[in-house]
Amino acid sequence: MPLIVFPTSQLLWVRVAALLFTCVAFSVAAHGALLPHGGMADWCIFCWAFSFACTLLILLVEQFGLQARAPVSWSNFPITVACYGALLCLSASIIFPVFFLKDSPRHGDVRDHRITSTVFSCLATVAYMWEVSLSKARPGEVAGYMATAPGLMKVCQTFVACLIFILVSDPVSYNQHAALKWCMAVYCICFILSMAVVVLCVGECTGCLPIPFSKFLSAYGLLAVIMYLTATIIWPVFQFDKQYRVGYRDSRNLIAVSVLTALNFLLYLADLAYTARLVFVSV
Repeated sequence: MPLIVFPTSQLLWVRVAALLFTCVAFSVAAHGALLPHGGMADWCIFCWAFSFACTLLILLVEQFGLQARAPVSWSNFPITVACYGALLCLSASIIFPVFFLKDSPRHGDVRDHRITSTVFSCLATVAYMWEVSLSKARPGEVAGYMATAPGLMKVCQTFVACLIFILVSDPVSYNQHAALKWCMAVYCICFILSMAVVVLCVGECTGCLPIPFSKFLSAYGLLAVIMYLTATIIWPVFQFDKQYRVGYRDSRNLIAVSVLTALNFLLYLADLAYTARLVFVSV
């Protein structure tokens, strides 16, 4: 009787662990955590369920040897999913206990379910970070762009921009001055371009650009650094200076946006430095 033998590797078991951890996290939360509908509860469930579904897809494709038939670049897609999974689960691991564990009853099944989801969310975060560490490109190794430091930073840039969008939209905190609208334009333009790079790499469409991909990355990186530098300066000035402040607003979201803006500026600056090194030093 023929036997089906599945090849095993450290990367395979890390993905299986991430699959199980995310499955337990959202299953337990949906079953007995008594979460409210909408808001941060739905975000956490989405983080776990999306990561679970994408990891399951990757495992099935690789175990059945369908990489060549997949309509994406298999040297870029799995590590992109792992990086997004790490960031999503990390955000859920922070948000879930802050919103749903801190003020829950000290005893009972509901609290136990919420603690369990939090623990397995943290384990999933570690598993995805481990997968990224195993999959990223090593010095001198030929790998997809998303496996390099600039590629991984593109994922982080888009994720940080999504967090900024959430914070500035509820309540809307960018329509008081034209300068704040410029900051919002910076967030949107840089997010769209970074996401376009991710999609082009995963979809193996970088050759469709009218200019060489390396030159596009250098020009876009320089533009993004300049734009984010202006937003890093303008946002806190027009939000916290008494001369420009309009009415009362929750300062916690505004401070968080200032910090995330500065973080993305540093990511774009490091991205530009890495890209310049790859383009000019290797030539």
